[in-house]
Amino acid sequence: MSWRDNWRVILLAIFLVVSVYALVAPGVGGGDGGDAAGNESLVTTDGPTNLKFGLELSGGTRIRAPVDAVSAYDVDMPEVQEGEDRNEVQSEVERRVAGNLSDVDAADVTARVGAPNESSTVEVRVGNVSEEEFASALDTAGYDYDRIEQGVTDETRDTIVRTLRDKISQAGLAGGSAQEVTTADGNNFIVIEMPNANQSEVESLVTERGQVQVVAGFPVQEGNDTEYREVPLLTQGDFSRISTAENHPQNGPNVPVVLNDEPAQNFSEAMQKFGFTGEGADACTYQADQDNPGYCLYTVVDGEIVYSASMGGDLAGTIESGDFVQNPGFVMQTTNMSEARELQIHLNAGSLPASLDLNDGTSYFLAPSLAEEFKLYSLITGLVAVLAVSIAVFLRYGDPKVAAPMLVTALSEVVILLGFAAAIQLPLDLSHIAGFIAVIGTGVDDLIIIADEVMGEGEVHSSRVFQSRFRKAFWVIGAAAATTIVAMSPLAVLSLGDLQGFAIITILGVLIGVLVTRPAYGDILRALLTDQ
Repeated sequence: MSWRDNWRVILLAIFLVVSVYALVAPGVGGGDGGDAAGNESLVTTDGPTNLKFGLELSGGTRIRAPVDAVSAYDVDMPEVQEGEDRNEVQSEVERRVAGNLSDVDAADVTARVGAPNESSTVEVRVGNVSEEEFASALDTAGYDYDRIEQGVTDETRDTIVRTLRDKISQAGLAGGSAQEVTTADGNNFIVIEMPNANQSEVESLVTERGQVQVVAGFPVQEGNDTEYREVPLLTQGDFSRISTAENHPQNGPNVPVVLNDEPAQNFSEAMQKFGFTGEGADACTYQADQDNPGYCLYTVVDGEIVYSASMGGDLAGTIESGDFVQNPGFVMQTTNMSEARELQIHLNAGSLPASLDLNDGTSYFLAPSLAEEFKLYSLITGLVAVLAVSIAVFLRYGDPKVAAPMLVTALSEVVILLGFAAAIQLPLDLSHIAGFIAVIGTGVDDLIIIADEVMGEGEVHSSRVFQSRFRKAFWVIGAAAATTIVAMSPLAVLSLGDLQGFAIITILGVLIGVLVTRPAYGDILRALLTDQ
């Protein structure tokens, strides 16, 4: 027969070749074990394949926690008048609300003045404020509201998820994920999964807000007394380039950075104004609770000083000459490489709008040794499923011409799905394995329908008769496939944990079967059973 009569078989062969290539070719789907930034991946390939495994098959940590904050909705805030700056109105609301709360700064309060017909909201993004205290602060500030709830707004949750994904990527934790889930009673949680990562490492990464500041500390003469001041100078958004953390022979652990133009100008002017480029500014003797450690530049993460140092003579010289503004690069030092890498992550990914409340959430750690057992049991289960299907098919037909192509075609769906998973770096978990087994079962069911319909009315020798019977069978399996897709679609779309992975694999398997493997099996069966 010509290739036109067997193009479906050729299409199946192409899919299989591409899938096998994605499974075993070096470098496909990140199979080299590294990420785009050149960091070593913590989810490595398994043996000769490019398959990656998620939490349940490689071990790791899962955290499910709400956002530690409180929000007010439909707040009656001043309307933004024509020509008035919306940010100024929001800042005024933030200052007034924060002023009525203890241990809360205006930076911890976020107000959003909604557009016409939109809700205005106020968030307090710290965990030490109760709903009653927040309500009292709003009442004292003169702002009416509709309701107060624990957590943050949808917009802030989206920002948290996006920032967490950036942090996971910057940390080189390939296979890690962050997503928002909503329970049946309307509570919102952030779920983070990191394969091959210990619990303390993950908790440190996702619970710290990661707010980075460069703060200038310097003495100021006030009459006969000396007052020590600390002025924040730089934050994450002021940097145009953040290089990889390094351990320099002279500077020690540090992160090289470059400032944007305007922050560089402001930083240069501040250093000269505060006296960092003058005599006596080259000594910083910072110690905890010290009254006057001298002229110090502090690297501060989440309010904690991770490094302090005086300004280097070379940097002071470039600031004095004006060269710094033209080439505003310097290094942010830390005490060790672990802090340097964490600093790099925070600078690149940005800070979390609010932290997660682990006390009201759950943490789960699966040991890699136990995950290896799950992986072995999954392989055994898959082989048992294939063996059981093979025995049933051969007992049903007894004719290798019918049964052998049926098994090969059904298993080709699994190969194609595995190739797809390897190509997109999908971390496989037990739910996906269950989906593969379901695909084997439903695939063979459809192929049996085809074989029974074609052979049920006696032998077939003509291609025309074969095609007529095959179309009847295909209508049946097409309707069954549509039913399966419709039934599984809600599970694939909704954030329902493991059910989502099962539904996605099942839907993909059904689509591959209907569009590729079932038609190819029909062409193979026609070639084996018909004479013309």
